[in-house]
Amino acid sequence: MNQSNNPPDSDTIRRQEQQEEPKQPEAETFVVEDEELRNLLVPDLRDFPATPLSAVETNFVSYYAPDFIKPGHDQYVYRHANGLCVIGLAPTHVAFKDEGGITAVDFNVGKSDRSGIKVTGKRKKNAQHFESNTALCKVCTNGNSYIVRCCVKGSLLEVNDRLIKRPGLLNSSADREGYIAIIMPKPADWLKTKASLSTLEEYKKLRDGS
Repeated sequence: MNQSNNPPDSDTIRRQEQQEEPKQPEAETFVVEDEELRNLLVPDLRDFPATPLSAVETNFVSYYAPDFIKPGHDQYVYRHANGLCVIGLAPTHVAFKDEGGITAVDFNVGKSDRSGIKVTGKRKKNAQHFESNTALCKVCTNGNSYIVRCCVKGSLLEVNDRLIKRPGLLNSSADREGYIAIIMPKPADWLKTKASLSTLEEYKKLRDGS
């Protein structure tokens, strides 16, 4: 009788079952995969900046107008992705060098009080159109006064009238709560203005070397 017709013994059956069972991955494989996944999901702390980025650095591109119209009259222009430009005093503005800093802000310049401008609606009704050299306000120190200008040609949407009662905001946070005004330039006007402004790197190089 042919042995191939004999039923398999228990050892043969056990070997066949072991061969058919899927091979389980080794523990080392799981460790490697977990490490790769962790590297993808969890950022390396060494990649973070030494100090967190400010809201200005995150949402705006910084430009500067050093010596605008007059020497020492340094101003900034923070450009948002939506086209709005925030105007203010750069930290190297000559007014900050006066003893006691800025003590008063007056928006009553030219032929109108800029603080009285009220823009409404999507069409920005009542917005006034100004040139880059148009005066926005006057900041005063204990012994001097300085004209702050638009720096960009466009529609004046608002001025920071809180500075009237709280001029000290300029001394403590001129780049944030102490901004002067918000202006919306036309795209073509912005391109012309941008060419005349300094980037943050150019401004730092200019003032750090002065």
